[in-house]
Amino acid sequence: MGGLDDLPVTRAMRYACEGGKRLRGFLVLESARMLGVDPARAIWPALGIEALHAYSLVHDDLPCMDDDDLRRGRPTVHVQWDEGTAVLAGDALQALAFELAGHPDCGDAQVRADLTLSLARAAGARGMVLGQALDIAAETTETPLTLEQITRLQAGKTGALIEWSACAGARLAGADIGPLSDYARALGLAFQIADDILDEEGDAEKAGKRLRKDAEAGKATFVSLLGLDGAKARAAELADQADAALAPYGAGAQCLRQAARFVISRDS
Repeated sequence: MGGLDDLPVTRAMRYACEGGKRLRGFLVLESARMLGVDPARAIWPALGIEALHAYSLVHDDLPCMDDDDLRRGRPTVHVQWDEGTAVLAGDALQALAFELAGHPDCGDAQVRADLTLSLARAAGARGMVLGQALDIAAETTETPLTLEQITRLQAGKTGALIEWSACAGARLAGADIGPLSDYARALGLAFQIADDILDEEGDAEKAGKRLRKDAEAGKATFVSLLGLDGAKARAAELADQADAALAPYGAGAQCLRQAARFVISRDS
């Protein structure tokens, strides 16, 4: 029997982490830099959130969930290998995320406990998993979701991990997470609205995934509820809100401000 690196599950884990925008890891590192945290400490939770995000995509793509066969321009993990390997790779990436967020080099025990506890809450039944559950329920409901309901859904499914990422720098620094939490909530919602806009008018080759799937399924999106122009206007408003939330940090937050503009103008 070969070593650990030879196992299909290990190769699948590595495959699942390749590519992507690395937005969540960037938010960890940039919020930490802004608050004077040594990048040698911040790299661990940045790696952890990328592992957790990769796990969520692997499981979300499974036939029992969204049943997607393309991710980041390549076959999804269960297509490249098989469903069992995909489930195990996702499980292992989730465990790895907490190992990295609690790495000894992150800081003292209180900092590491804060990072791991808050990550568990963001990822679990009060955060991302709640959003995923609401999304699954929306597929079978006879009445399309309202704007308030879809906002709540996306606050968990997409927003919870983005908020954790942006607040990680403050947790590492022992600083108030309030302004970064406000920034991230606006950023996360803008990100999802931009995703819905991309799904409506984007290019599948650039996006690296199948588009217009929600529309074909009759699911409510920000575009279906607000219209294309209305959704673009709302995304721009949220980018402005994210920008305003960074006022306490002055010029030091310029990269985070640029991230908010990137989120609503991306093509993938």
